Amino acid sequence: MKKVCKSCLYSENHALGIVINEEGICSGCIVHNEKYKLNWDERWNKLEKIVKDYKTKDKRNYDCIIPVTGGNDSYYTVYLAKEKLGLNPLLVSHNRYYNTPLGIRNLSNLRIVFNCDILIQNININSIKKLSKATLFKMGSFHWPVIAGQTVFPVKTAINHKIPLIIWGAHQGVEQVGMFSHLNEVEMTRRYRKDHDLMGIEPHQLVNAFDLVKEEDIHQLLYPSEMEIEEVGLRGIYLSNYILWDPLKQHILMSKKFGYKSSICQRTFDVYDHVDCWHFMGIHDHIKFLKYGYSKVLDHACREIRHKRISREQGIELVNFYSCQKPKYTDLLLDWLGIEKSSFEYVIQKHANYKIKHKS
Repeated sequence: MKKVCKSCLYSENHALGIVINEEGICSGCIVHNEKYKLNWDERWNKLEKIVKDYKTKDKRNYDCIIPVTGGNDSYYTVYLAKEKLGLNPLLVSHNRYYNTPLGIRNLSNLRIVFNCDILIQNININSIKKLSKATLFKMGSFHWPVIAGQTVFPVKTAINHKIPLIIWGAHQGVEQVGMFSHLNEVEMTRRYRKDHDLMGIEPHQLVNAFDLVKEEDIHQLLYPSEMEIEEVGLRGIYLSNYILWDPLKQHILMSKKFGYKSSICQRTFDVYDHVDCWHFMGIHDHIKFLKYGYSKVLDHACREIRHKRISREQGIELVNFYSCQKPKYTDLLLDWLGIEKSSFEYVIQKHANYKIKHKS
């Protein structure tokens, strides 16, 4: 039987991997508690010294690249980089093709209120559909091409424009499961992208494995070579290593100051994180539940428990309520991909883990 953390609600079956010690406390909670012990003024000063070396003398040039969407921590990341660190960022956004009207509005507003240039990548829609079908069959994830694009487009843009610094918001492995300490100051790597973001599968492994996928379909998702990265001197840093990261407080601040819009989500109580996607908190989240035995609402509940805004008991109630909500807009996805409902249900049931009790 899997151990469950006595402090939050995570168990050992977390997709990113988690360790629970002899006292019954998980690695995520242990690393989270660093937030209340670290000297964040010192860490901010260290961040200022890091970015100082990347500031250009010519204001017409970009100091860094910031990946953005119409949700998550985009506003706060740009806010810190531009208004607090004095950087001139180039914003980059990978089009996932599942954009909600609110997400499109948030992304447009982000560019306007911060007065930034933005590049948006639109990969051939036919390639995305083929890849989505292939990864749904192989890994039970039609969302894989989205993650692949979001994690490589900033890197490719940095190399093409010779901008050696990428600034990301939070590192998921640190914030959720304590994969690293804040003191490790872990940075962007090809290895983390493959092992965790891409579930251990590189784009080239999809070619010829399915009749659908050809070399031209994966070209835009291939990670640059080490030689290309070294020639630019590229590095990607995470702001959550240098400030006390608190998504709820940050989103509230961004809503008040810059007009970030929230929305009720179907399968979680959090109204800020994934308002830009039709399916992330819908059928994608439901598939995650079948595969791993938990939904995104568990991530949100654990976060709020750790920040001491809700009790563990309240967290359990929220998880039990939202995890069983039937996904909306599934027919919209199937119509877009050209998949029959019976075939889709067969595939996701094939990837379901029936050893996990699908309840909280």
